Amino acid sequence: YGITFPMFNKIDVNGAATDPIYAWLKAQPGGAGDITWNFNKFLLGRDGKLIKRYPSDTTPDSAAITADIEAALAK
Repeated sequence: YGITFPMFNKIDVNGAATDPIYAWLKAQPGGAGDITWNFNKFLLGRDGKLIKRYPSDTTPDSAAITADIEAALAK
């Protein structure tokens, strides 16, 4: 695509320099706790509220995530 700028930068997800989005996510009900490994997932509703946090060993196409997305879309 001819991109000449960095698409991603490394950010901190834990500690004093936590990126604001992760600080906010972890401050929401159900989102607490340090990020222990890559690929933690956060599902947000249409209203921007956290629905659920999933550990890194939950695959994106897992039955749990799929069911939660379908339930959120049905609201």
